[in-house]
Amino acid sequence: MVNKSPSHYTRGTIEVWDFIRDQNLNYHLGNAIKYICRAGHKSPQTEAEDLKKAIHYLENELEHTSTQQQPIPLRPSNSVPTSLWNPELDGEPDYATGFDR
Repeated sequence: MVNKSPSHYTRGTIEVWDFIRDQNLNYHLGNAIKYICRAGHKSPQTEAEDLKKAIHYLENELEHTSTQQQPIPLRPSNSVPTSLWNPELDGEPDYATGFDR
């Protein structure tokens, strides 16, 4: 048995999840759309909460998008992963080279 979608997701001529799928939106953008569409329609008392949730998902997507657009610095030798290498220390003396191995 398939459950019928709640009325707060089926207003208009297309269901929210069909719109999200049609637009090929990712998880965060899809959830923002979902909460925007249901704000004030699921329950008038939860309208502000739904809008805050939509903003939360949009802020998360914006943070992820901003992070992805920043260039990742490469160490000249590229011998150490950038996650372990601090580009601010590039050119600093290597104090560990004097130790015996």
